[in-house]
Amino acid sequence: MTHTRSRSLLSCLAGAAALALVASGCSGGAGGGGGADRDAVQACNDINAEYPNGPVELIVPWAAGGGTDGVARLIGDQLSTQMGSNINVVNRTGGSGVVGHQAMADAEPDGQTIGLVTVEIGMMHWQGLTDLTGEDLTAISQMNEDGAGITVAADAQWETAEELLTYIEEHPGEVTSSGTGQGGIWHLALLGMLLDNGLPVDSVNFVPSEGAAPALQEMVAGGIDMTTNSLGESQTMLDSDRAKALAVMGTERDPNFPDVPTLEEQTGSDYNMTVWRGIAGPEDMDPTVVEELECHLGLIAESDEFNQFMADSGLGVKYRGAEEFQQLMAEDDAAKGEVMKEAGLAK
Repeated sequence: MTHTRSRSLLSCLAGAAALALVASGCSGGAGGGGGADRDAVQACNDINAEYPNGPVELIVPWAAGGGTDGVARLIGDQLSTQMGSNINVVNRTGGSGVVGHQAMADAEPDGQTIGLVTVEIGMMHWQGLTDLTGEDLTAISQMNEDGAGITVAADAQWETAEELLTYIEEHPGEVTSSGTGQGGIWHLALLGMLLDNGLPVDSVNFVPSEGAAPALQEMVAGGIDMTTNSLGESQTMLDSDRAKALAVMGTERDPNFPDVPTLEEQTGSDYNMTVWRGIAGPEDMDPTVVEELECHLGLIAESDEFNQFMADSGLGVKYRGAEEFQQLMAEDDAAKGEVMKEAGLAK
């Protein structure tokens, strides 16, 4: 399977949720067609027999048609099948993610409104866009994680991240990078990497872009030297041999790109910068509702359909249960805030 788990399923989910996974053999394919075992699904539904009470709204803080939207709609479809209730995906865009995340926090804590929370929840308040943080949400399950990749043109002179960093140190200001807008997650990845290696943040020239795709096009055309977006976003260029990946800024290799080493493997630096997505709801949700959703999402994370979709999309599957996901949001907020303050991006 192409995903990793933060710990065993039995320790992630308690009570009936764990028994459900045992019943299914911890396999999403036990029910045929990539679906979860019926007994496992029923065990999840039995955690709170009164939930859900009608359709559930799943808020997406980003536009329809993007990667986050696609992940949310697949999760919504599978939750709908398993819970026997309509899951209505609603895109609440605006404010660089603030509008949708605020809508999650403002909802009633009855589980009838949940959302796909993204890594920006730990960045927006540092940028002065909102006071909202992950503490204003109830974490349910993390479903995805992708490390920033270091991608250069196929004919670039560097073969490793170590060679690139050495060149940057010896030729400050000569290398140009892009991959996102000013202050975006991939910009932060670049700045954090430089700072962690004792290099000033202006030792690489950053050119803002509308996203990874135009930045990669500019790179292969010779307009810039490197990008620091996810490897999945670079997949088309990598597969066509127009680009090469030097490293990934994750805690482990990306299972979709197993031949690309981590930054730590090459330089000894344990610096990492990842994006993630997960399901959350408003603060103070009913614990049994959280447990039921966590149970269902654990089955989805194991399903063949979800794993195939994520692999086809160049996205990594990373599951954490509610407690660990809440902890991740807090730790990630602090880590990204530290980099943003050092880089002069925090307000």
